[in-house]
Amino acid sequence: MERIQSTIENLEREIALVAFSEIGNASPPPSFSSEVAWRKLPPIRLDRRRVAQGRVVTIDRMDAANFTFDILRTKILKMLRQNKWTSVAITSPTPGCGKTVVGLNLAFSFASLKDCRTVFVDLDLRRPQVSNILGLDKTYSIEKFLKGEASIEEAFVRYGDNVAIGANSNPVLYASELLQSPRTTPILANLKEKLKPDVILYDLPPMLVNDDVIAFLPNVDCVILVVAAETSTLGEVDICERSLARESRVLGVVLNKCHFGPQDYGY
Repeated sequence: MERIQSTIENLEREIALVAFSEIGNASPPPSFSSEVAWRKLPPIRLDRRRVAQGRVVTIDRMDAANFTFDILRTKILKMLRQNKWTSVAITSPTPGCGKTVVGLNLAFSFASLKDCRTVFVDLDLRRPQVSNILGLDKTYSIEKFLKGEASIEEAFVRYGDNVAIGANSNPVLYASELLQSPRTTPILANLKEKLKPDVILYDLPPMLVNDDVIAFLPNVDCVILVVAAETSTLGEVDICERSLARESRVLGVVLNKCHFGPQDYGY
C-alpha cells in the first residue's frame, strides 16, 4: 500500500495527466468523402462476453470501472482539441502493464461520443493482441497495410458508426524497420486524410524491450505511458518519461492495476 501511494504521489507531482480545462471548439462535421470511406469499412459484431473476459468494459458500460475510462477520455480529448492534435501513442515500460486493454477501453469509451470518430491501430507488431482480445474471426494484417500491400478496407474493420480498428493477426519479424520505413509516414497520412478521425490511438510495444516505440514516435502528436501498480518501478517510469519527452509530448501517465479505487472511499 505504501509503495502504491508513493508511486501515485510521485507521478502526480512530476508527470500526472493534465487537469480539466475549458474544451476547444468541437470538430467540424465529417466530409462526404470521409463518410464514404467509413461506410466502406467492413462492420463487425463483437461477442460481448468474450470481450469482457479480456477486461474491455467500456462497450456495455455496466462495469464500475467504466467511469474511470470516461474521465481519462475527457481529459485526453480536451488536450487534443486545445492543441489541434489527433494522434496518441500508448506504450508502457515493460510487458504486462495492460496498455492494450487500456487503449481498447479508451477507444470504446470514445465511441460513446457520437460526434467523435476514433481509429485504433495495433502496432505492437511483435506480440499483437487486439485481434485475440476482440475475438476477430478473420485474419488481418497491419503489416501489409504499412507496406502498401493492403487497402484501408482490407486492413480495418468498423464497430458501430465511429470506431475503426486495425488489428494484426500474426507477429511481424522486422517490426522496427517497418515502423521507421519511409513508406510508413505517407501511408498513415493517407489513412488520416481518408477517414478524418478525431482521435487515432496507436497501441505500441513496451518501451524497454526494443526500439519500436522510438522509431515510431515522429508519427504521433503525443504519447501516454501506462504503468502497473506493484510492478512498474519509479526508475522504469523515470527512464521512459525522460526518453519520451525527448522524442514527443508526454500527455501523461496512467496507473493501471491499482487495487484501490474511489469505491473504497464511498463513491
